Amino acid sequence: MFVRALCAAVAAACLLSSCAGRSQTEGGSLATSFAPAKALSSPKKAEADSPVALTPVAWGRIGSPTALAGRTINASSLADLKLRDKEVVLTFDDGPMPKKTEKILSILDEYNVKATFLMVGQMAKAHPAIARKVVDAGHSIGSHTYRHADLQNLSFDAAVAEIEKGRDAVTSVTHEDAGFFRFPYLADTRRLRQWVANSGMVVLDVQVDSKDYFGVSPAAVATRTMNTLRAHGKGIILLHDIHARTVAMLPALLTQLKAEGYKVVRLRHSNSSMMMAWLN
Repeated sequence: MFVRALCAAVAAACLLSSCAGRSQTEGGSLATSFAPAKALSSPKKAEADSPVALTPVAWGRIGSPTALAGRTINASSLADLKLRDKEVVLTFDDGPMPKKTEKILSILDEYNVKATFLMVGQMAKAHPAIARKVVDAGHSIGSHTYRHADLQNLSFDAAVAEIEKGRDAVTSVTHEDAGFFRFPYLADTRRLRQWVANSGMVVLDVQVDSKDYFGVSPAAVATRTMNTLRAHGKGIILLHDIHARTVAMLPALLTQLKAEGYKVVRLRHSNSSMMMAWLN
């Protein structure tokens, strides 16, 4: 049983590593991690697990971590997800992943902010202890199908079955209803979105895609994320808790968010407790 679960986890990790297609090359260095920044004379090349250098305004860890935490939004439908200017929601897809998810939980705890983890059912079943750590740390959870399938390539009935299987897997492992949902590859249909809503789940769309699934440096991920966020002014940020580069850049990203006056909003699914009572 253990060998079978391990094989499933490895297969899933391989699939998720190519979540958005082929790897792309994108510029990014320790000198350009965040704009505006003063150029460094000899920037050191950023490796996948290297911390991202910060601009002078944000060097070092933030002095008051609680200043980054924002309000809590209780959501029972998509209409409830109304963010104000300078508000962001942190979301992590595709996990849980050993060593990486735990490090992300530790960083979020240090900065006193909460996120929403959209778990792949296959991964949650392969790493149940880590999935439960996410819930125990006070974060919200959702599902991301069972095997990260592209639902647009499935029949409606097959897509519904994939969504239900993923939600059931995450719920059974965490003992918490997976009330949020994100379509893999953001590949949805109007009919599927309506079905998800009718099933009591809240679809989490994306306004700021970090594109941390591309094989680039942590600095490039941080640069892209902040530039996109500045253009929008607010939004739901898409990250993944399966990549070392995401772990490496997260402290820098959170520090810069605080330095620029952003607040990290916590999401809670309004019907989770009621749904769990029904499931039990």
